[in-house]
Amino acid sequence: MDNEQVEMNTLKKFGPVFQTKCIAILISDRVFLERISDILSPDYFEADAHKWIVNLVLKYFPQYREVPTKEVFKVEIQKIGDVVLQTAIFEQVKAAYVQVSSTDTDYVKETFLQFCRNQKLKNAIYQAHDYLKRGDYDNIWHVINEASRAGIERNLGHDYMTEFDARMSDAARETIKTNWELIDGHLDGGLGKGELGFIVAPAGSGKSWFLARLGAEAMQQGKNVMHFTMELNEKYVGRRYDAYFSGISFQEVRKNADTVKAVVQKVPGKLFIKYFPMNTVTAASLKMHLERFQLVTQEKIDLMIVDYADLLRPFIVQKNTNSYETGGNIYGELRGVAGELQIPVWSASQANREAHEGEMVGALNVADSYKKIMIGDFIMSLSRRTEDKLAGTGRVSILKSRMGSDGPVYPCMFDASIGRINIHDAKSVEGMEILDKAKTAQESIKDILRKRWKETHGNEDSGE
Repeated sequence: MDNEQVEMNTLKKFGPVFQTKCIAILISDRVFLERISDILSPDYFEADAHKWIVNLVLKYFPQYREVPTKEVFKVEIQKIGDVVLQTAIFEQVKAAYVQVSSTDTDYVKETFLQFCRNQKLKNAIYQAHDYLKRGDYDNIWHVINEASRAGIERNLGHDYMTEFDARMSDAARETIKTNWELIDGHLDGGLGKGELGFIVAPAGSGKSWFLARLGAEAMQQGKNVMHFTMELNEKYVGRRYDAYFSGISFQEVRKNADTVKAVVQKVPGKLFIKYFPMNTVTAASLKMHLERFQLVTQEKIDLMIVDYADLLRPFIVQKNTNSYETGGNIYGELRGVAGELQIPVWSASQANREAHEGEMVGALNVADSYKKIMIGDFIMSLSRRTEDKLAGTGRVSILKSRMGSDGPVYPCMFDASIGRINIHDAKSVEGMEILDKAKTAQESIKDILRKRWKETHGNEDSGE
C-alpha cells in the first residue's frame, strides 16, 4: 500500500496525538463506543500498540457492555509475550488516560466518527460497483442504505435484570397521545416509538379526516408531524388541519383566512405535508425523504402519518406474488420504517365492499390481506353507514392492541366539516345520545324510502 492509500485508509493524516485522543475516547466514553463500534476497525490506526488497544476494546465491549477499565488493561497487557509491544501498549494506554480530559474532545469525536463513516461509505461504493455489474439493484440500495446509517446513535437493548427501575418508570415507553381518553387507555397512554397504528374503514368513511385529526392532536402536544399523502394534494390536506384547529368548516376556511391564521399560529407543534402519486413510492422512500428532510432543515419529526399505506408500492416485488403477500409486505416494510426511525406511525387501510353498510367493520373486512392485522401494533375500525353520515355519527371498534385490551365498540360523533371526532363509552350519557341520534336518522331514512315506494307503487296498490 503506497503512502497516498495509507493516508486515505488510516488516521495517519491527523497525526499521532489525534489518534491517542481517539483511543482516550474509546476507553472512557461508553455511549460513543456503542455508537461507533460497528464501523470501527483497528486498521484505521497506524501504531501496532493502538491496533492492539482497539482490538481489546472491540472484544471486551460486546461481552461486558462497558469500556475496559485500567485493571482490565493491566491484566491483558501482562499476557503479551513480546516485551517491546507490551511496553509500547502500556505507554499508549497511559498517554490515552492523560488525554481523557482534553478540551477538544467533542471535535475529536465528530472528526473520528466522520472518518469511520466515510470509510464505511467508501467500502459500500466498492460493493455497489460490483453489484452494478451484475444488475443487482436491490443489493445496491441495501449496502448504500446501511452505510448511510453507519454511526447513528443506538443502544444494545434492555438488560432485564439490571434495568428494573428504568422499566418501571413513566419514560419506559415514550408515547404520543391521541387525546381520546378511551383510545389512549387501550394504547397504554398513546402510540409509542417504533409502533404502527392504523384505522380500517370503507371508502368515503373519513379515513383521511381521522388521520388529520391524529396529526393535529399531536401538534397540540408540541410534536412535529410529517404527513404523507397519496390521494389529496398538499394544500388540500393543509386546509383540513386549518378547519380542525379553527373550528371553521373546510368549505369556509379560505373565506376566513385571517381568523384561521391567528389560530394556527398558536399551535405549538409543526406540520410538514408531502404529496407522492399513488403506487410510486415505497415505505423506504418515505423514510429516506423524512431523514433527508431532518438533515436539511434540522427539524426533528416526532410522528409520521401515511395517508394511506394501501397506496404504497412494495420495495421488493417477487415473482408470482399475490395481493395477500403484497399487502402484508407493504405494512411490514412500514412497520420496519417506524422501528428504524423510532417514531410512531399512523396510517389507514381500506375495508372491503362487504363492510360498506355494515354495523361494524371487523378484522376480516380488511381488504387484500389479513397479514396487515398480524403486523399492526394497534388497529381500530370506523363504521359509518348512510344514516350515520346523515346524523354525524359512527362506531369505532378496537380490533387489535398489543398494549391493552381489544374488542370494544364505541359510538362516536363525526363532524366531517371540520374533522372533529368524539368517541364515548356506549353506556355514558354522551354515548347513549349518539346511539339515539343514529337510530333517529335510521328511522328518518326508512320513512323517506317508504314514502318513495308509495309514490312509485301507490297506483298499483289501489288497483288502478
